[in-house]
Amino acid sequence: MTTASHSDCFVDERITVAQVVYNYAMGIDTKNWDLHRSIFADEVTMDFESWHSVPKHVIRADELSKNSSVYFAGLDATQHSMTNPQVTIDGDRARCIVYMQAEHFLNDAEPARRFVIGGYYTDELVRDGDTWKIVAVTLKVLWTRGDRSFMDDAHILGAKRLGLS
Repeated sequence: MTTASHSDCFVDERITVAQVVYNYAMGIDTKNWDLHRSIFADEVTMDFESWHSVPKHVIRADELSKNSSVYFAGLDATQHSMTNPQVTIDGDRARCIVYMQAEHFLNDAEPARRFVIGGYYTDELVRDGDTWKIVAVTLKVLWTRGDRSFMDDAHILGAKRLGLS
């Protein structure tokens, strides 16, 4: 009987790519901004136009993480769930499409206010040495449910909570 040794194992790059995308959700939901920043290339193309009216744009990853930290400080909790990753790899480039649901909570009323987004992310990644980095994120919102009103004020409340305003 032969057993496989550690050196006989291989790394499935599709799983590695999906894990980078999952770390996007983990970074936001745990407010681990070092993890959040680590998954991006230095510049990222963000397209969340189906969520808000800001057109597709390029942003420095440091600024993206800083903006995200302020915005999500304005919410009491979030849970981003991503499923069914469809990963394609072509050399040093990859694309990962995942279904997503993102729940957002603000505990300023009884019961707590809740807003949920459903849709999918399409992420473009490039290989950077031994790691993959996200260079573009597109969010396609297919449905929403709940009280969206507090989402527009999350950045203001986050700045207040962080002592930035």
